[in-house]
Amino acid sequence: MAQPVITYLCLGGNLGDRLVALTEALTLLHAHDDMRILSCSSVYETEPWAVADQPNFLNLVAAFETTLSPVDLLAVCKDVEAGIGRTESYRWGPRLIDVDILLYGDEVISIPDPDLQIPHIRLHERVFALVPLVEIAADIHVPPDNHTVRMLLTHVDGQDGVVRWGDPPIT
Repeated sequence: MAQPVITYLCLGGNLGDRLVALTEALTLLHAHDDMRILSCSSVYETEPWAVADQPNFLNLVAAFETTLSPVDLLAVCKDVEAGIGRTESYRWGPRLIDVDILLYGDEVISIPDPDLQIPHIRLHERVFALVPLVEIAADIHVPPDNHTVRMLLTHVDGQDGVVRWGDPPIT
């Protein structure tokens, strides 16, 4: 059996009942045999990133212990999105739910097919992921440069567009 790894997932959505979608995604992830939730950030309302003409998002970050490989974890994330009813849209467009792998232990992973980059290739510029990640794991180091999450957040604009919206939906 594989050794457990701590992974951090960012969940977000801006269509339908956003909180219901986040809660359902967390529940499905936690129910998976190879996933155990360790902590969950508060829920944050965030302005859209990259494509501004769409509704605001609700986002959170959750830490899980998993024995899944990174590729299998990505497949579980995609299955959860599909199970909640996500349909493909244009890049960075509105969505019912999105589940992104931010970190997988201290590993650096680049796999072209499926398209998997860990740490998440845009983590250092996504305030909507960094703010909730700081809440639950401010002092973890992000490879390959090993800056802390807290330090990465100090270099990102737009923190005033991230507003604590509510308590973690699952504790």
